[in-house]
Amino acid sequence: MIGSARIGFLGGGAMGQALLGGLVSRGVAPEQLAVADPSEGCRKAANGLGARTYTENADLVRDSDVVVLAVKPQILAGALEALRATGDATLGTPLWISIAAGISLERLEGSLPGGARVIRTMPNTPAQVNAGATAFVANAAATEGDRALAQALFESVGVAWEAPQEGLLDAVTGLSGSGPAYVFVFLEALGDAGVRAGLPRDAAYRLAAQTVLGSAQLVLESGRHPADLKDQVTSPGGTTIAGLGELEAAGFRAAVGRAVAAAVERSRELGATG
Repeated sequence: MIGSARIGFLGGGAMGQALLGGLVSRGVAPEQLAVADPSEGCRKAANGLGARTYTENADLVRDSDVVVLAVKPQILAGALEALRATGDATLGTPLWISIAAGISLERLEGSLPGGARVIRTMPNTPAQVNAGATAFVANAAATEGDRALAQALFESVGVAWEAPQEGLLDAVTGLSGSGPAYVFVFLEALGDAGVRAGLPRDAAYRLAAQTVLGSAQLVLESGRHPADLKDQVTSPGGTTIAGLGELEAAGFRAAVGRAVAAAVERSRELGATG
C-alpha cells in the first residue's frame, strides 16, 4: 500500500528510526525515505539506512508525500507553527501522520493548513524491534488510501489497529502505549524472584524474558483466550495454582487494572490541557 510514496520523518529519534528501519526491512526503497532533524547523530543514523536527510523541516515537507510527525508533543506545536510561518502553500499537501501522544486531531488540524489529511497514532516502544502495537485514527479529510498507507507503515514494525473513534486512543495509551513499562516491571520482579530462589542473575532474567515473550506469542498464534491458556498450565494442587493464589492475594489483577485506568485518565488530562 506504500507504493512509491515519499515518506519524510520530521524527527529522527528512537521511534522515527524504528519506523524508518522497519520500512527498509520490508522492502521500501531507501530513496523514498527522508529525515529532518537538528541532531547530526540522528541524521547520520538515517543516512546509514540510505535515507535522505535535511536540517530544515520545510525542505523535508516539500519533498514528501507523507510526513510523519515524530517529535515530542511539547515541541510539535512550535515545529508546525514554524512551517505555517513560511507561507508556502505546498506545505499543506502531504498526508500528515502524528505519533505525538495526547495531541488530538482537532489540535493538529488547527496547526495545519485547512483541509489537511491527518492521521493520529499511538505506537509503543517495542516498534524498535519490529514488535510494536499501534492504534490509529484518521480525520474526515483522509482517504481510504491514506488509512491503508498508515496501516502498512505501522505494520512494518508490528501490528496496527484502526480505532473506530478517536476517544479510544486514550485507552490505547493506557494499555499498549504505557504497557511496556508494566511488563518491564513484571519482568524485573520475575527475574529477581528467580535470583532469590538461587538462579544466576543472567539466567533468571533470560528465562523470565523468554517466558513473557513465549506466552504472548502463544496467545497471538493460538487465538485462545489467556484464561484458557492459564488453566492449561494450572494443575489441581500443583505449583502454578499456589503461585497464582499469591498473586490474587496481593491484588495483582486489580493493580494492573488500576495502572491502566490511571494512565488512561492522565492521557485524557494531557489531551485537554496540552
